[in-house]
Amino acid sequence: MSKDTTVSARVEYDVKDRAEAILQRLGIPVSVVINALYRQIIYTNSVPFSLSLPNELPSMDALSPAELDAMLQHSYDQAARGEGRPLSSVMADMKRGRARG
Repeated sequence: MSKDTTVSARVEYDVKDRAEAILQRLGIPVSVVINALYRQIIYTNSVPFSLSLPNELPSMDALSPAELDAMLQHSYDQAARGEGRPLSSVMADMKRGRARG
């Protein structure tokens, strides 16, 4: 079967780097993994692994320095793009027991 299309996705640099290092050690090209994932999605008609949220978010103490730096950089980038919400809106949602992304 001919491979005639390209998949493009933006991922966090550290996630990509770490995953590709593992795949390289295993001798598996990234394209093979993506193709296998897409085939499993078709075969199962679902995402072939569990997607869930942790019961609680990790505290800053539980994050590695690299994870904390990545989280802060992500927040800074969002703010620079104007994607944030006013603090008063966030606090109002928290008081009502709701959280929004």
